[in-house]
Amino acid sequence: MLKGRSLIEPGNFSIEEMDSLFTLAEKIESDEHHLRECCRGKLLATLFFEPSTRTRLSFEAAMLRLGGNCLGFADPGSSSAVKGESLADTIRMAAGYADVIVMRNPKEGAALLASRYSPVPVINAGDGGHHHPTQTLTDLLTIRRLRGAVKNLTVGFCGDLKFGRTVHSLAKTLAYYENITMVFISPEELVIPEYITRHLQKLKIEFSETRNLEESMPRLDVLYMTRVQRERFFNEEDYIRLKDIYVLNAERMSLGKEELIVLHPLPRVNEIAVEVDDDPRAAYFRQAKYGMYVRMALLSSIMGVI
Repeated sequence: MLKGRSLIEPGNFSIEEMDSLFTLAEKIESDEHHLRECCRGKLLATLFFEPSTRTRLSFEAAMLRLGGNCLGFADPGSSSAVKGESLADTIRMAAGYADVIVMRNPKEGAALLASRYSPVPVINAGDGGHHHPTQTLTDLLTIRRLRGAVKNLTVGFCGDLKFGRTVHSLAKTLAYYENITMVFISPEELVIPEYITRHLQKLKIEFSETRNLEESMPRLDVLYMTRVQRERFFNEEDYIRLKDIYVLNAERMSLGKEELIVLHPLPRVNEIAVEVDDDPRAAYFRQAKYGMYVRMALLSSIMGVI
């Protein structure tokens, strides 16, 4: 069904296709030997022009658990990009060695450009402040596993909503699920982009924007925290002024529902206090592991080995 297809933004896959991936990921979670060795002889190229821990390691772990192998770089300084090699040429080269390419790049639209030059599937692992579709798959699988279904939920997004590509991808995708309400919690300088709110208005999705986390907490079923991203700021003073504007601590958690789940794409800095980690509603480390399972499902589907 997904064989040979690239994933540049969440809209590339239908809800039905994503749900099939989640079902497969759940099978892998329940039996970690499911699909073992199915990618033997296959190669994954990981091209990371920006730093990454979870996304890169989870893709590499996924490929290795499937029996395949990995090649690539985690630092553009170790690639010919520092010599001026174009992205198109890097992609053509990597596609000659690998069966699928996973790429992170700081420039919006880089993944789409890469897919136009690549004869093998390209998976977008983040392109600037634009999209991060496999994080969206991770987020949706986590909600499905912990809430039973992705429907009838009020989802709050808190922090850097302007540059947060994980927020953009998830908000756009949640709009296609049943009875979803969204609350966007951010300072004025980091509000959700207009292209996202236009998308929600077009689909008649109920949403609101606020500056107040405390007032929002009691109504939320899911709270999606994000860090203020230093690397997206041109002005250090603005970053310092905004970086700790929302900190989720035990006091604020006490305002939330008993069945609330707290997600975070990670890494965190100060926006979730360490004391929250022991709260059973804190799901961000479980979320990171679900990312490996859904990427195993994705890779095996795209390479057509199942």
